[in-house]
Amino acid sequence: MKEPVAVELAKKQREVSVAEFFERNRHLLGFDNKRKALLTVVKEAVDNSLDACEEARILPEIKIELVDMGNDRFRVIVEDNGPGIVKAQIPNIFARLLYGSKFHSMKQARGQQGIGISAACLYAQLTTGRPARIVSRIAPNEPSHYYELHINTQNNEPEIMKEEERVWKKEHGTRVEMDIEASYLKGDQSVDMYLKETAIVNPHCTLVYTNPKAEQLIFPRATDKLPKEPIEIKPHPYGVELGIMLKMVRATEKRTLQAFLTNEFSRVGPETAKEICANSGLTPDVKPESMELAHVEKLMEGIKKTKIIAPSTDCIVPISEELLEKGLKKEVSAEFYTAVTRSPEVYKGIPFVIEVALAYGGDQSGDQSVRLLRFANRVPLLYQQSACACSKAVMQTNWKPYGMQQSGGGLPSGPLTVAVHLASVWPPFTSEAKEAIAHYPEILKEMKLALQECGRRLGIYVNKKRRVGLERDRVNLFERYIPEVADSLAELSGENKKLIEQQLSTMLAKNKEFIIQNTATVQEREESDDDIKITGSAERDEE
Repeated sequence: MKEPVAVELAKKQREVSVAEFFERNRHLLGFDNKRKALLTVVKEAVDNSLDACEEARILPEIKIELVDMGNDRFRVIVEDNGPGIVKAQIPNIFARLLYGSKFHSMKQARGQQGIGISAACLYAQLTTGRPARIVSRIAPNEPSHYYELHINTQNNEPEIMKEEERVWKKEHGTRVEMDIEASYLKGDQSVDMYLKETAIVNPHCTLVYTNPKAEQLIFPRATDKLPKEPIEIKPHPYGVELGIMLKMVRATEKRTLQAFLTNEFSRVGPETAKEICANSGLTPDVKPESMELAHVEKLMEGIKKTKIIAPSTDCIVPISEELLEKGLKKEVSAEFYTAVTRSPEVYKGIPFVIEVALAYGGDQSGDQSVRLLRFANRVPLLYQQSACACSKAVMQTNWKPYGMQQSGGGLPSGPLTVAVHLASVWPPFTSEAKEAIAHYPEILKEMKLALQECGRRLGIYVNKKRRVGLERDRVNLFERYIPEVADSLAELSGENKKLIEQQLSTMLAKNKEFIIQNTATVQEREESDDDIKITGSAERDEE
């Protein structure tokens, strides 16, 4: 008797490993094309190096080298002075997707999902067939371990092609080499631009970059002070969804609901836990293991009714106004700089901080749209600009009161660079490639307020510069006619013409200095008064 069709179809069903999935969907991780692939591989390796150095409290010194091997193949070499990697962990870190230490930790970090560097190794394997080559050392008295690795995509496990101890002069650190199919072009979405922007938001880092043309560029550090180390926190009740809460209730070892709330969440003390229980209609001594879906739903309602302190912000470390401005000065030539770091805020129970910096004038072109630099947790975002919350915030800000041209709600035009940075435990990216920030209302509001604060300072400078320029033009015009005026005065008074010219020039020089100084003072006062009005109306609009 012939088997039912459903039985035949059931035989074809099988599990798909995560490595197999991304093997076919590499574009989700940023490997859309050859140019972007080169940037993605460098980015993942450099981000890992920066994270490792900061966790070990080591000032990062990272070497990046791109070697053109011909036929659209490049060798990517990234070497750092970090803490190195324990031998047993090397194969898993580089040749197993979704393997890492940061996914479950509630603190700011560049990498989160454990996909990046292993995906880069997978791309190298797919496009050139060559293994990733890694050498790492954890201490001067420890040997250096060398690995050549492939990924077994069927079961998402590392395949060790070669393993040995090697002599390496570095006392500690990691070196990664990968041969990939790629193309190299300079421009706004290139490796060169990524490294330049990385130097802006990581002023404590030194980058030594050798491009495929064997040209070496050095991005020196602007400070010897490492960023403050973020402190891991527990989840905040306001940011937990029903399914996650149900999972936590079933997994907890605590014997009472009160103990569960107090120990598994941040900002929940014994009294707050009792209040949550009262608002939920549940007793504090109920056993979490006995709670069903209906009880968890009541608990979620009780949390919404309870006023709970906002989560701690020790888990995030903004760059700071001073260092962000220093980083911008180091890499962008301009005549005016300013930076703002907003106070911490929360979206879905997750703390975040928005920072904005502006660089105006200098060598920048005034005929084109402003240059927008986007960052998340000190990592540049070079693709999907139009889909990013940073772009939307800049376009929704009215730049005309600040002396800039803007039409149709688009990006303003003028000689301006705008840098927007989001620091968060969990930045809401729009895709696995981490190229754009999602449009959360809380994040957009903070971005616009930071842009407005920087814009007001820019407006004072631009309008003051314009006023001084007009006064200088008037003085220069009078200076041009000094000989004619002196000639007429000499005829009328009978005095020596040259003496009159000297006296007029001396008087003009004193007046020029007096006019400029007074213009600046008056303009600052006027713009400051006007700005208070602009600020009030802008912030009222936001609210």
